[in-house]
Amino acid sequence: MLTSPTPLPRLTPGWTGEPKWDGFRALLHTDAGQVVLRSRRGTEMSPAFPDIAAAAVQLPDATALDGELVVWEDDRLAFERLQNRLQRRGAAAAQAAQDWPAHFVAFDLLRLSGTDTTAWPYQRRRAALESVFTSWGLTAPWTLSPSTTNPDSIREWLTWTTVGIEGVVFNRLNEPYRPAARSCRKYEVRETTEAIAGAITSQLSTRTTLLLGRYNNHKQLQYIGRTTTLPHTAGSAVAGLLTAAPAGHPWTGWSFSAGWGSRETLDVTMVEPELVVEVSADVARDPVGRWRHPARWHRARTDLTPNDIPRSATSP
Repeated sequence: MLTSPTPLPRLTPGWTGEPKWDGFRALLHTDAGQVVLRSRRGTEMSPAFPDIAAAAVQLPDATALDGELVVWEDDRLAFERLQNRLQRRGAAAAQAAQDWPAHFVAFDLLRLSGTDTTAWPYQRRRAALESVFTSWGLTAPWTLSPSTTNPDSIREWLTWTTVGIEGVVFNRLNEPYRPAARSCRKYEVRETTEAIAGAITSQLSTRTTLLLGRYNNHKQLQYIGRTTTLPHTAGSAVAGLLTAAPAGHPWTGWSFSAGWGSRETLDVTMVEPELVVEVSADVARDPVGRWRHPARWHRARTDLTPNDIPRSATSP
């Protein structure tokens, strides 16, 4: 069951809310000692998470859960540790499980002791899920995601962004589980902020994305993320504000990933780091504060200079 975005974190009557976790969406099924742990795209993840597979003995047989895999480190959810674990198998996966143990945050129940529960309304599935945790005495790595109909709790969760809560997911109380349907609503916390355009991913005259940076306390321009593809009108306007950089650009010799966890690198053109732009970014960050997802373009801030924007937290 998938989500569609909603612009406001409003909890309406007949709906419930739960935190949106910074992790991997996962479906877990256990049957006669066999454990299947799949990603949203259907990738089998059990070999990469032997700690979760082994802990499935705590669950009633022939049971399936929908939830989120997370890793907790240094008082926050560490997505990069989770990403690292996904690539490991065998002894390396076992060692990673010791170094960065995962939790399965369960938020829905799809099967219970052989009974298909997907036709049940959310409210009934939630009550049954809570009963599994209490009746079976589930302990770590199993975690029950909070769920609430109290707007005050929703507002409080939205202040937990520094520990890895990215927003809120809303479910209808009377809704059955609809695989592949966008029946849930998702509100993601975003912030509007400024950064410096340091490079582009195409020629100045065509549509492009901007690679963004900020100066750190050592007066070095540090990369913090990139934008989504600019709209045609915005791209044309920005082209007139950017100047191709001569030799000696601060990012000369650097390579930039095409996406979080991707080995593909971007073909970029350096520009003079003079233009300040305003963007909207979500709260997902890597350990040094770089945006994990592309930021949304708002506008060029020709009224600001690079010295007017916040300093980067990244190291030299």
